[in-house]
Amino acid sequence: MKHFQSFFSFIFLFALSFSSFAELVNKIEINGLDRISRGTVLNYLPIEVGDNIYEPELQVAVDSLIKTNFFAQVSISVKDNSLVINLVENPTVKFIDFIDYDDGSVIDENVINDIVKNFNLSIGSIFVEDNLKKLIENLKFLYVQNAFYNAQINLKTSIDAQNRIGIELTFVEGDRALISKMDVTGNNLFDTDEILELFEIGLPDFFIINYFTEKDNYSSVKYEAGLENIIRKYNDFGFLDINVNNSKVVFNKEKNEIHIKIEISEGKQYTINSVALGGDLANVPESKIKSLLSLSKGDIFERKKIISSVAEIKELYQNLGYSYANIKLDAKKNKDSSLDISLFIEPDSRVYINRINITGNNKTQDDVIRREMSLIEGQVYTKDDLDQSIIRIKRLGFFSSVDYSLNRHKESPDKIDLLIEVVETKTGEFSIGLSHSNSTGVSLNMSVSQKNIFGTGNTLNASIANSDAVEEMSFYFLNPYFNKLGHTISYGFFDKTINAADLDASAYSISETGVNFGYGVPLFKDSKIYAETRISDLSLTCGSSLAIVDEVSQCSNPNNNDVTGSITYSHNSLNDYLFPTNGSKSTFSLLTSVPIGDLKYFTVEASHKDYQPILENLTFKFSSRFKLAQGYGGQDLPFYKRYFEGGSSSVRGFDFNSLGAKYTSSGKPKGGEVSIVSTLGISSSMKSIGIDNPNMKFISFIDAGILSEKLSNFDMGDTRSSFGVGINWVTPVGPLGFHYAIPLLKKSPDVVENFSFELGTSF
Repeated sequence: MKHFQSFFSFIFLFALSFSSFAELVNKIEINGLDRISRGTVLNYLPIEVGDNIYEPELQVAVDSLIKTNFFAQVSISVKDNSLVINLVENPTVKFIDFIDYDDGSVIDENVINDIVKNFNLSIGSIFVEDNLKKLIENLKFLYVQNAFYNAQINLKTSIDAQNRIGIELTFVEGDRALISKMDVTGNNLFDTDEILELFEIGLPDFFIINYFTEKDNYSSVKYEAGLENIIRKYNDFGFLDINVNNSKVVFNKEKNEIHIKIEISEGKQYTINSVALGGDLANVPESKIKSLLSLSKGDIFERKKIISSVAEIKELYQNLGYSYANIKLDAKKNKDSSLDISLFIEPDSRVYINRINITGNNKTQDDVIRREMSLIEGQVYTKDDLDQSIIRIKRLGFFSSVDYSLNRHKESPDKIDLLIEVVETKTGEFSIGLSHSNSTGVSLNMSVSQKNIFGTGNTLNASIANSDAVEEMSFYFLNPYFNKLGHTISYGFFDKTINAADLDASAYSISETGVNFGYGVPLFKDSKIYAETRISDLSLTCGSSLAIVDEVSQCSNPNNNDVTGSITYSHNSLNDYLFPTNGSKSTFSLLTSVPIGDLKYFTVEASHKDYQPILENLTFKFSSRFKLAQGYGGQDLPFYKRYFEGGSSSVRGFDFNSLGAKYTSSGKPKGGEVSIVSTLGISSSMKSIGIDNPNMKFISFIDAGILSEKLSNFDMGDTRSSFGVGINWVTPVGPLGFHYAIPLLKKSPDVVENFSFELGTSF
């Protein structure tokens, strides 16, 4: 009984002491507020008027206010049933300055702005000291990642009378530690040079090249990427246990140099033991799926090949409408270093196009883009149709970039919205003024050139020009979608006088006035056939130097009517307008004068361009064109209808129109009935020299061409060729080409022109 009495006495005294600590809050007093409102404090305060509070609750209240980051100091006490809160507000950021950092060496203005934003230190934000410490730590980490091991960041702060803090961070970057050595051990399958080529960083290149590449500048990001490349390379040859974890970077502080040691543990090479399919094949024959895998028992497990095969299988299902098909690959290792491959297919449900939305086309009408698409709303989605649609839109040449995204409906999983995002590029110009061209001389001109007039996709060219070589007034209009069947219509008129002597040709001038009309019909995918008729009056004026040569008979009949009809077949599967990386473009054209006119001649012209990707950033190009022109019905080909070659759009490295036979009297080129020009070229991005601009390409090329005066005396010995390099650049004023070429095959009368400039160029 005494024990129970003692226990209840203890409980009573404990409760009495505890309850005596509790106080009723009748009033809340807040001191120290300036910018922060009383309501904001009360919103975060876990105590209200009328509450009975105990001492532990005061600490909870202090912690709640500190966590807001609004206050540097918080104290809370209870006096005479009043809760007294004393606060010291954190300052706001008045400014944050970054002084003496080398913009672009490690950090640039955009990186700094992002970091300031991420750590809530923008001007006007509430200052939190911990955020500033984290910002400085982050910047130091960036410097260490890029081998500025001695970099320092000095901090200076000041607070004004309005409780605003000014922050100055002064950078002392020091010198970057450069890579002096890269060693590789444990590599038996690949030699050391092959391994080191997987790194963007390494020993310095030739000093001129290294000035641009900065290859010996260490970067932890590039180092880690190189190690990942090693793993992928070994995986591609079946070495799945490859390990590079013991590799390390050693910094020599005295020499400020870096020694990279790469240690490779290759492990075993795995082969295929079995391949099994599971899941829902959605009526696709198992044999078709396995044929895409291309795996047989005993084959080496090639990771890249497997990934490519799985992608092909996924694309197979996407082209059947299963846009979100999931292909799971599992590889079980066996003791004999073989693998049992399991492929599990989850096709999901077929999806349909719900909406097609187009953005970025501020000028180009929606219909111009939609008519190029193989997909329409309500149709089953297939990846092939989408890929072809994107290529066709790019091929228009109206946009500098074309991207897309798919958005699946949560409520209706069988529906997706397709968003096409385009960035418009310059497609035309209006100009009036004075210009100069190497080919036509000084020119006073006014012109409108627009291949997307008013955003309709139609082409309009109208110009008035007056130069030493050419006087012209012309109008041309083309509608590539004249009707719903995709037919093309074009028409125009022209009045043009050419003084050939000022075009480095023979001494004559010719005036031509006429009209043209054309109509085109699509044949099948990416192909069209186009017919055109052209009617004109020609007026020829010959110089004295032509009076003693074969052209004298044509000069004696200076006025002629020329009526021609032509038919052209074209096929275009290029994946871009200006910088294609895949596909081809071919044309074949036959033109003949109609006997109702005064002239009798015909032309046959054919051209082909082919582009193939050879590496990630390299594209190989082959192009060739053939031209033949001859008279018929007992008439010779009019000499002013001959072809001329040489210059920026022909065989570069030679002067404009300078190739082929020359007139003995004047030394001017005669032109020819047969012309063949071919080009082999490689284009690449300019990332290797630090220019990351998708609208700039470095090119190298070999041009070769033959111009024969007569078909009967065609001789391969007349071939001219050149080698050159250049830059193609899509600028706000249009595409530009700068080329420098050196002749490889030439003859003594040839005129060399190493540098050439071209407007409207393409690789």
